[in-house]
Amino acid sequence: MRWRYKETVLAMCTLAFLATMAGRLVISPVVPRITAEFGISNSVIGLALTGMWMAYFCSQFPSGVFADKYGERRIILVAVGGTAVASAFLAVAPLFPVFVVGTVALGAVAGLHYSVATSLLTRTYDEIGVAIGVHNSGGPIAGLIAPPVAAWVAVRYGWRAAIAVGTVVAVPIFVLFARSVRPTEPQRPDQPMASRFELAPLVELLSRPKIAFTCVLAILGDFVWQATSSFLPTFLVAYRGQSATTASLVFGGYFVVQGITQVGVGAASDRYGRESSTAACMALSVAGFLLYIAVPGIVSVVAGTVLLGIGLGWGAALLPRFMDELSAAERSAGFGLVRTVYGFVGALGSVVTGTLADLFGWGVSFGFLAALLAVVFAALAVNWAFSLGY
Repeated sequence: MRWRYKETVLAMCTLAFLATMAGRLVISPVVPRITAEFGISNSVIGLALTGMWMAYFCSQFPSGVFADKYGERRIILVAVGGTAVASAFLAVAPLFPVFVVGTVALGAVAGLHYSVATSLLTRTYDEIGVAIGVHNSGGPIAGLIAPPVAAWVAVRYGWRAAIAVGTVVAVPIFVLFARSVRPTEPQRPDQPMASRFELAPLVELLSRPKIAFTCVLAILGDFVWQATSSFLPTFLVAYRGQSATTASLVFGGYFVVQGITQVGVGAASDRYGRESSTAACMALSVAGFLLYIAVPGIVSVVAGTVLLGIGLGWGAALLPRFMDELSAAERSAGFGLVRTVYGFVGALGSVVTGTLADLFGWGVSFGFLAALLAVVFAALAVNWAFSLGY
């Protein structure tokens, strides 16, 4: 099949997502080194990471408004270029409060990308589940590359050099995107931006039953995704007794599985339905967490990683549910709004998980994550069994 321009757009958006994700994921493998240097606890570093993810999701709604005003290409370039700058700033932070400022800034600029790129792809492709699945694979690919590289760099050159990997990844992708993607026409160039932030239309959109229900499910799912992204390597070291290098490789393996299966999860949601595909993801994730927590041995780690990698790719199944309920004119800002809402609350996953680990240990902390996903599965099952229509 001949390569078309829309494939170029999809490839560039996926690489841009990789860049913005890599800048955040290089932090996770060096969390123990950061806590040791600054003399802080898991709950405190978890608070900093929660700030990063909250800033990331707070950017989602404004990014959609900016895209409608100035075009998607400009916003995505700001996201990738900003990630490069913020990663460099974070790498040289002399004090922990400055480090916190850097993590929040990194989250804010990286957050400009996802909603805008998803809206652009929704306008470009008919089968949006597959397109979103391919785009989402940029995150797992970043997870494959960034954490092992960061762990290796940290051993040889220190954690600051490891965080600077985010800059090294983002700069060439910025150049490639700028050269490959044509300028995009704004959807609402003449509408005053202030009118887009009026409260009544935002409340109306969020109060639509299917969107409100999907938001609640996404909050729980994202809470778990954020916590896993922040602390899985630390969990493997502290609870499973693995070396930092092995834990980073397993972390990378988790993202490999997620990257490979994202497209399949999206295709399944197009073919078999959003609800059943999401429910299957939740069941697999719960099984993966239980293997990590309760079953000793390397086989359980491998099996748990595979199950968790597939299951926490739920976004390719659940997120198209939002697009199904939004009109073409609503998708940029509307999807950004729901991303901000569910992601902001879901970002509490890092601080809550770190605090639970400090108070009760990593087994209880990760068991709590499994319980949240079981709630999502149960909600979907009840909605289907009683034909509630949410």
